[in-house]
Amino acid sequence: MHFFQSVAVGALAAAAVASPLGVPHSVHEKRPEAATGWAKRDVLDRRAILPMKVGLAQSNVDQGWNWLKEVSVPTSSKYGQHWSAKDIAEAFAPSTETVDAAKNWLTLAGISESRIKQSQGLNWLEFDATVDEAEELLKTKYHVYEHEATGQPHVACDEYSIPTHLREHIDLVYPTVHFDAKIKSRDDGLELEKRDGTFGHGRGPRGPGGGPWGGPGGGWRMPHHHRPTNDLANCDVHITPDCLRALYRFPVNYRANPKNSFGIVEYTPEAYVPSDLDLFFANFSQRSIGERPIFDSIDGGVNQQTNMSFNFNGESDLDLEYSMTLVYPQPVTLYQVGDLVEGASFNNFLDAIDASYCSYDGGDDPTQDAKYPDPYGGYQGPENCGGFAATKVISTSYAYNEADLTPFYEQRQCHEYMKLGMMGVSVLYSSGDYGVAGNGGQCITSPVGAVNATYNNGTSGRFNPSFPGTCPYITSVGATQVKNNTNIVTALATGTQPEEACETVIYSGGGFSNVFPLPEYQADAVHHWFADYPPPYGPDRFNNSQQTRGLPDMSANGANYIIAIDGNFSLVYGTSASTPTTGSILTLINQARLDKGKSSIGFINPVIYAHPEILNDITEGGNQGCGTPGFESAPGWDPVTGLGTPNYPKMLKLWVDELN
Repeated sequence: MHFFQSVAVGALAAAAVASPLGVPHSVHEKRPEAATGWAKRDVLDRRAILPMKVGLAQSNVDQGWNWLKEVSVPTSSKYGQHWSAKDIAEAFAPSTETVDAAKNWLTLAGISESRIKQSQGLNWLEFDATVDEAEELLKTKYHVYEHEATGQPHVACDEYSIPTHLREHIDLVYPTVHFDAKIKSRDDGLELEKRDGTFGHGRGPRGPGGGPWGGPGGGWRMPHHHRPTNDLANCDVHITPDCLRALYRFPVNYRANPKNSFGIVEYTPEAYVPSDLDLFFANFSQRSIGERPIFDSIDGGVNQQTNMSFNFNGESDLDLEYSMTLVYPQPVTLYQVGDLVEGASFNNFLDAIDASYCSYDGGDDPTQDAKYPDPYGGYQGPENCGGFAATKVISTSYAYNEADLTPFYEQRQCHEYMKLGMMGVSVLYSSGDYGVAGNGGQCITSPVGAVNATYNNGTSGRFNPSFPGTCPYITSVGATQVKNNTNIVTALATGTQPEEACETVIYSGGGFSNVFPLPEYQADAVHHWFADYPPPYGPDRFNNSQQTRGLPDMSANGANYIIAIDGNFSLVYGTSASTPTTGSILTLINQARLDKGKSSIGFINPVIYAHPEILNDITEGGNQGCGTPGFESAPGWDPVTGLGTPNYPKMLKLWVDELN
């Protein structure tokens, strides 16, 4: 099995001794049942060797939000005074007490110090252990599980324990209860495998609705002979760049600031088609014909041109056609993550833009994140730990269900987004395309708090929010649409709101976290929504405690986007469209600030919640799912469209003229 390392079993077994007597242990993580699609098989072969990793708690995490507030809250005297990467690394390094306590536990349990390696970022203790050693150390029993569709084996336990006094020092241990193993095909996954509703292979994230557009077939294709139009009278049926400029009142861009940058993240095998870019540019941005994104290949990322179809090219074509058009001549960076065989995860991307994250703040989970060199024969270069710069705005149109992953895994990744915010980076994630349901319309059937939740087909069950959308340190973007039979020019001229929550093909993802507490900047908005527009559901449907993070934060149009795809024009829908559009507008705001010698806007949530007047409030439409009407849009913040859509002139005035 690929997750075992071949080392001397005898030497390790001889070193094993019983754990010290009298040390109280507590269950650290527990999984009530196997993840959907996995069947428990045999106990683990006693000859197997497990590559163990103990994740150490970082220091000063409790101070992170205070530091982020200093540079993000609009009334702060330090607003915009972002940190350097060096400052970040030094501030969050694990304490000597934590490292020593964890090492002492291992050595007392018979894991000699010579076998323990501390990672370069200091946040992991790594060692190889026999099955007997691991089971005694963690008071558990390992089994082999088999994926019912592919036959892929996976090692896991139902729960594990650590000494009670170490709970504050240890975040998690791998491999244990985590069930996010990459799914390899029975031929070892050496060929691209088309999977309904997913982009990338293995354990990578999904498009926000299980694919980038939700709906059957992933979008609706216009006849190839239909020439797209720029007529603003048709924006209720065909969205173009000019429709977006009119809706959100931002101009055509004519300059670029060398300090400015905008990044789009894609996961192989999703790829753009160069001729599609030029076909789109010929109709909507003739200045851009021949332009290509700056290509950052992470962990063997390749813009493959072998598998050409709507599902392989749609996401990247959409993201680049609109982002490059809306910010041109500002260059756009394409982060292409993962090779054709193994794929990649959000952590693999974060590794590449922050070297310390390869181990610091959680690093990589071998059951969730891709390992390089690729053990399956793909990219044979080293894992990219650093070497790539984080752009000022990063837009990602992929997501997991929050319930797919353990809280430890999500919290550690969320801390990295906090650090990016401290460094002045705006991180955007799409909120999802299935309303209150999760990827593919799934709803949760397992108990609250279960690791690796079980799902149904969406006809009932608990609401299923997305991650990283529930992380309080990113900006979650929902979707709107132009109301049917609405001329946006007439509507805007008369002060009428031309948009409503998206209910065409897709439904704007929204809801409440089951993991992350309600952030300070959002508390008033959430409490007001519950008080003024209480939803007709109880805790059997969603976390109605009024104490957890709500999403989305804001929205933009996500329906009827014209894109060029595989030589034709198609219409696509979803938060995959609204997210890069929002990122483009924020990039233009950054450009204006940088032109005046100011910093980037960084983490925007404290500003938009303090100044909701810079957004266009959306008060109509809902986000049905899980056999319910979902939530309803309302004045102010709501869990359908957030605070509303961009109003560029008001955003520009606040960020450029009024804030430091």
